[in-house]
Amino acid sequence: MSGTADGVFLAFARALRVAGVDASAERVHAFLRAVAELGPAQVYWAGRLTLCGSHEDLERYDQVFAARFGGESAEAVRRAAPSGQRLAVRDTQAEPRTRAPDEPALPPSAALASAAEVLRHRDIADLDAAERAALRRLLAAFALHGQARRTARRRPARRGAVDPHRTVRELLRQGGEPARLRHRARAERPRRVVLLVDVSGSMAPYAEALLRFAHAAAHGARGTRTDVFTIATRLTRVTRELSHRDPDLAMAALAAAVPDWRGGTRLGELLREFLNRWGQRGTARGAVVVVLSDGWERGDPELLAAQMRRLHRLAHRVIWANPRKARPGYAPLAAGMAAALPSVDAFVQGHSLAALERLAAVVKGADDA
Repeated sequence: MSGTADGVFLAFARALRVAGVDASAERVHAFLRAVAELGPAQVYWAGRLTLCGSHEDLERYDQVFAARFGGESAEAVRRAAPSGQRLAVRDTQAEPRTRAPDEPALPPSAALASAAEVLRHRDIADLDAAERAALRRLLAAFALHGQARRTARRRPARRGAVDPHRTVRELLRQGGEPARLRHRARAERPRRVVLLVDVSGSMAPYAEALLRFAHAAAHGARGTRTDVFTIATRLTRVTRELSHRDPDLAMAALAAAVPDWRGGTRLGELLREFLNRWGQRGTARGAVVVVLSDGWERGDPELLAAQMRRLHRLAHRVIWANPRKARPGYAPLAAGMAAALPSVDAFVQGHSLAALERLAAVVKGADDA
């Protein structure tokens, strides 16, 4: 198998992990071996048998497979006989690329790297209509897991402190005969995630994709509570609108609820409103707060700096995703961005699907270096 094809399959496994499938290193190794044995025409079944560990994984696997490789839907591929399956990557280019007469034909496995992998790294602002449609399908498979935290509640465990109540009950069941000690440990649960999505005029090329990312975040990860707000000239809580399972219905409801699309930006005032109305009441306290904005500020930068310091004291972690950060020669010179940065724990890109995958890893607790 070529190195290019390996890269495509590894990117597929990363996308599965982002969607919540426990595709461990051992499972990915088995997947690559299975593809090498069965050939690229059997990628769907090789991955389904090696990368999925539960019934819930199957649905997520189908969604990610259909989004990344296109062609036939995953449902149609699943119904087809394994020997007759063919894998095709949906071409998102406006005009098909013609091969030069002296150019060697690529093997089927290497051809998988074309549109799906290139699309992951394309700037969202530069996508055409067909590429945006493909991006929507990829974003629908996202899952955003909050960083794990230990709770006061304890649960049965193999190691940890001795659980006296369960140990005594076990002794009584054994009639007083010696029995194994029962243990308990502090339970873990994901932290709340709060997304503040800038929908002002300067963020117009990215706003829809970021809101679809927020919709997937609100639905994709079990146990993680996600609250979503839009910011421009007003602060609007859109968690209820994004509760629709269908992304298009959610976007329609959100469009009707947000009155300040493509308006100006008052980050400092709106952040103060968020903290006064929601943050002090517990929405931001101990949460992972993500600001998705380019940092343009029409108000007083000092106000924004003061409110960011308040937010940093309340939240467990503050992450700022800026789509402009990926541009060559970028420096955080805008007054709002420069004022906010001292209170930001992680400053990441937000311009592409690959950048959003990285953002999801940072939210989960990965090193942001």
